Amino acid sequence: MKCTNSVRKRKIVPIVLAAAVFLTGCGSAKYDMAYELNNDVSGFQLLNITNQETLEPFAADLCVADKDVKMTGIDLPEAGAVALFNLKTLDTLYAKNVNVQINPASLTKVMTALVAIKYGSPDQMLTASENVLITEPGAQLCGLKPGDQMTLEQALYILLIYSANDVAVMIAEGISGSVEEFVAVMNQEARELGATNCNFTNPNGLTDENHYMTTYDLYLIFQEAIKYDLFNRIIQTPVYSTVYKDQSGAEKTLEVNSTNQYLRGTYEMPSNVKVIGGKTGTTNAAGHCMMILSTDSSGTPYISIIMKEPSGEGLYTDMSKLLESIK
Repeated sequence: MKCTNSVRKRKIVPIVLAAAVFLTGCGSAKYDMAYELNNDVSGFQLLNITNQETLEPFAADLCVADKDVKMTGIDLPEAGAVALFNLKTLDTLYAKNVNVQINPASLTKVMTALVAIKYGSPDQMLTASENVLITEPGAQLCGLKPGDQMTLEQALYILLIYSANDVAVMIAEGISGSVEEFVAVMNQEARELGATNCNFTNPNGLTDENHYMTTYDLYLIFQEAIKYDLFNRIIQTPVYSTVYKDQSGAEKTLEVNSTNQYLRGTYEMPSNVKVIGGKTGTTNAAGHCMMILSTDSSGTPYISIIMKEPSGEGLYTDMSKLLESIK
């Protein structure tokens, strides 16, 4: 399935033109209508209205997946949802259940990082509150204690590389003052990106029946996040070492390894692509999940996503099959 990135030229319906002129005033050569969830006509930008010939759809620079898309030789029956997108041609090469709402586990943290990078600054100092003391069994933690301090950049590395749930709480409170306020921003930002089938209740992806995303939502959010240099640098890092301070000012050393087994060499990358980086996530409710940015031999970028895989080994086996299908 392909989303065209060419400008569509056709005559604008007069009533739409009249409405646009009424809203923006006469004499302007360009009228932009931003995407809005509840606006019937906001999915388009009206350009060159004086010539009455150009309509640019909201998704002109996005891949589109409104149904399953099959690929010869690829069958991933164990995975709950799968997608492969060509970011250059805007082709959806493979799609399975991409609009089904699924618990995303720690893939949530891509949205957390996106909001933090957009509204914070890398050198912003964060302080851990009592809320970092997460007691959920099996939750990935970096061991923060109340009063610990580090910069936002340090926290983002730990968030995306090691997937620490406690650092996600510290980021949320540092950026917005509370987890609740931060989550509200997450939901608003998602909707502005067109990710309208997701709902966040926390910044880390710990299990909540009202916390869900679709695979297509994840694509929209991930392709926005990779526009930021800091995000790109972090997701390519296999090992990260840092020093932060506790509440008394004493230094604490931390070294974390990436949860991405391609970057760590546990699983070999397919020979036809280079795995740049991405995000993994695992909970009992979500199964094993992964989102990858990769490039082929010509440098063409791809986003591949697998959600709700029963096992970690199966996740990498199926992801490699998906990536090997890239020609």
